[in-house]
Amino acid sequence: MATMENPTFGQLLRDPTMMLAFGFGSGLSPKAPGTFGTLAAIPLWWLMQGLSPAWYMAIVIAAALVGCYLCGAAAEKLGVHDHGGIVWDEMVGYWLTMFMAPAGWGWALYGFVLFRIFDIAKPQPIRWADRRVHSGVGIMLDDILAAGYAALILQLTAHFIG
Repeated sequence: MATMENPTFGQLLRDPTMMLAFGFGSGLSPKAPGTFGTLAAIPLWWLMQGLSPAWYMAIVIAAALVGCYLCGAAAEKLGVHDHGGIVWDEMVGYWLTMFMAPAGWGWALYGFVLFRIFDIAKPQPIRWADRRVHSGVGIMLDDILAAGYAALILQLTAHFIG
């Protein structure tokens, strides 16, 4: 693919790297692609939530490592670092947020909201990582850090609420 701002769904279908980086097409949303990418992560989380913690985390780590490649390759193909439509990082961030979260749609929604708040607000050191770390690693890192904040609050809430 040549340098471009917005690929089409047809272009994603022809390029598995772009299809995954764009969250199976969710990143093509003209408004709030990161939010739509996070929403696309929920069905996959629902399938993974019954796994043992070791298997769940192994999948998330593998997805994060693959994400470094996917996000970097997509950014290079698009000629835009951290293009808004690249949402694999949001998907991994959501899965990390939900690690060992209590079951149920209420917790899934709570994790979604927490992750989006931290991903959008980018408190330190998330903002530093977002501005200073480049390539696929940089694209992934700020979402992993946002997930750390979100997961901490989710787990504290679960501990104190019940």
